[in-house]
Amino acid sequence: MKRRYMGRDKLYTLKKDFPTDIDFDDAAENPPLIIRSLPYFPKIMHSLNTQHKFDMLSNITAVDYDDYFEVVYDLTSRINSEELMVKVPLAKASPALETMTALWPEADFHEREQYDLMGIIFLHHPNLQRILLPDDFIGYPLQKSYRQAEKEGENG
Repeated sequence: MKRRYMGRDKLYTLKKDFPTDIDFDDAAENPPLIIRSLPYFPKIMHSLNTQHKFDMLSNITAVDYDDYFEVVYDLTSRINSEELMVKVPLAKASPALETMTALWPEADFHEREQYDLMGIIFLHHPNLQRILLPDDFIGYPLQKSYRQAEKEGENG
């Protein structure tokens, strides 16, 4: 069965539950859900998991924009055959948000990868340590500010 993007009616319902904490572009064909309030991030994700039946986390990635980071979650509801992209902007000065390992155990390696390569901190993660790079690696190579030439001598 082919999956479809989460319907606008459900996005509007979610927006009613969290009127100032989430947003989406109503003009977009498949608008990502943007979480604007970090304190409500766990509650919103819990709602997506339990009430809206998004039972699978397909991917977590991060983007380094000039002024902020953005963590992107790709969720799937196998029950409803729906997909949803969730975006969470983070300040560069404190790129941290709660782990989602309790809701989606598969978040474990995805979060560790984003920590390792982008420097995103996942609070209360059960095992937040490097997963791809050596433990003694300095820096986060996918951040725009990372300079390979400056680090080569330090990491050999």
